[in-house]
Amino acid sequence: MILRRLWTRLGPQRPLDWKPVSMCASTMLSQSVQYECKPRTLSECSGPVRTCYHLLQPGVPPGSGGFRSRLSPEPGVLAGCGHRHLHSSPLLMSMLKSTLPPAAVSGKRAPKGPRTKQPSRTSQPLQEDQDMMQCIAFATADQYHLPTLYHDLINNGFSEVELPRDASNVLLMTTEMAAKPDDGAQIFFFREGSVIFWNVEDKTIKTVLRILERHEIQPYEVALVHWENEEIKYSIAEKNTKLEQGNFILKGQMDPQETILEKFAFSNALCLSVKLAIWEESLDSFVDSIQTIPETLKSGRRVKLSAAEVMKKIGELFTLRHLINLRSDLLLTPDFYWDRENLEKLYDTTCQFLSINRRVKVVNEKLIHCGELTDLMRSHLNEKHSLRLEWMIVILITIEILFELAKMIF
Repeated sequence: MILRRLWTRLGPQRPLDWKPVSMCASTMLSQSVQYECKPRTLSECSGPVRTCYHLLQPGVPPGSGGFRSRLSPEPGVLAGCGHRHLHSSPLLMSMLKSTLPPAAVSGKRAPKGPRTKQPSRTSQPLQEDQDMMQCIAFATADQYHLPTLYHDLINNGFSEVELPRDASNVLLMTTEMAAKPDDGAQIFFFREGSVIFWNVEDKTIKTVLRILERHEIQPYEVALVHWENEEIKYSIAEKNTKLEQGNFILKGQMDPQETILEKFAFSNALCLSVKLAIWEESLDSFVDSIQTIPETLKSGRRVKLSAAEVMKKIGELFTLRHLINLRSDLLLTPDFYWDRENLEKLYDTTCQFLSINRRVKVVNEKLIHCGELTDLMRSHLNEKHSLRLEWMIVILITIEILFELAKMIF
């Protein structure tokens, strides 16, 4: 009551040194106005207040960095030291959003772009055609158990399509859930852990990926699977089957079995690309785990790695080399194409478009460098072990000499 009477008698008074000051809120807001105020007494803050307003950035909790409000927890609100709240205009919010950098996650390596989306491929001219259908490839695991997967898919309403006998590591299934009516929906399952969808609707794709989880051997992370995928458009035309401007062109009015084999050739190349992308990510993670070792050796400090950890790193490295160079078809053309020259041409053209040979070469060069570094680590540990043994021998000899001197003296 006393404060209220004082306010009615004195009235609102602005401090004498209260003056407007110009400030630069961002590059987009070059002339915003704020008022600087001195610390207020209780009587001054009890009435309407004109104060400096702070913009609360959407998505940033109160108390964090950037523009924020001291009172209002709601995003997009202008609030000050008093009780008056004003909502900012959408134009102001959009201008501030464009100037604020995205927040980075501390302690994690910044994600690179997908290996399957190379700059040379993203520069391909886009063809906006509603008749274009979609071919999507995923690598979800190290391997699939095809026999049990076959029975599970049959029980879920899928139908099998016979492939040649020399394509025994591939399972081809069809479904009526096609995304577009111009072509049927086919799914290629490769034993190496890759699946390729041709003209399959999104709901069916999610269903198949859930079924695959029960038949995967050493599955990959879900986020990595969807990050390193391949998406290529395709259409059916009267001209011969080929890869043109980043899209598959399938010849219409031909034998269905020939069409399936041509899709198989394209799918085989896509399978290699997504598998290689997963291995490239594994190699990058391995490189990140040992990147501090050269600097540690350069500074003369001791490498804090035990013999067991070094052997584990060597095992990871040789596992990658084995997967890339021995267990896959990245270095040689599969035997399936030896007597099928037209399919081999489609396969080689797609591999060249996906930059598979160049990516394999880069990966092998990285593997050689990592192998030299792990050999250096192993030799460093061997030297430490040898030095420890030498010191143990010196200490034992010294103890034996002391015993002999003690016998001679006493």
